[in-house]
Amino acid sequence: MILSLFRKTKFSEPVYAVYNAIVAQSRRPVFYAEWGASDTMTGRFDMISLHAALVFRRLRSSEKLTRDFSQNVFDCFFKDMDRSLREMGVGDLSVGKRIEKMGSLFYGTLTNLSSALETGDRDAVSGFVSRNFHDGKAHPEADKFADYILLCDDLLATQSIEDIMAGKVTFGEPK
Repeated sequence: MILSLFRKTKFSEPVYAVYNAIVAQSRRPVFYAEWGASDTMTGRFDMISLHAALVFRRLRSSEKLTRDFSQNVFDCFFKDMDRSLREMGVGDLSVGKRIEKMGSLFYGTLTNLSSALETGDRDAVSGFVSRNFHDGKAHPEADKFADYILLCDDLLATQSIEDIMAGKVTFGEPK
């Protein structure tokens, strides 16, 4: 029984596929080179959180069906963050506190993004971009960033839950 605490978690291929799609989309150079996302550990975490939040918004529409799958994608995300912190040399005693803080930041992103998207108002989404990616300041590409988020939300809404749970998720093309 105690050995189960030390067993490595095995996620299904679709869970890894969805998480890998989130990470791949989050690494697109346009976000950092043109749209002002910070190319730092925090900035990369923010981009992964954004794309994960978009996927979780879609999965939430069928919560009974997707609860376990969503939890596994979330767990995969934070297991990867834990691994990354440890690889960067963060001490064992600090990792738990940092992961807890990252979890709070992620839930804040999910809540604020959902609120902005529920309004359907581009200005609300632009405000979200400004607060989360530009330290509350204006950025010349903020409107493109907001349009991209709205596009992704619309595209994800057209993807079937079954396809996403099979590991097939598609995001919009940043322009």
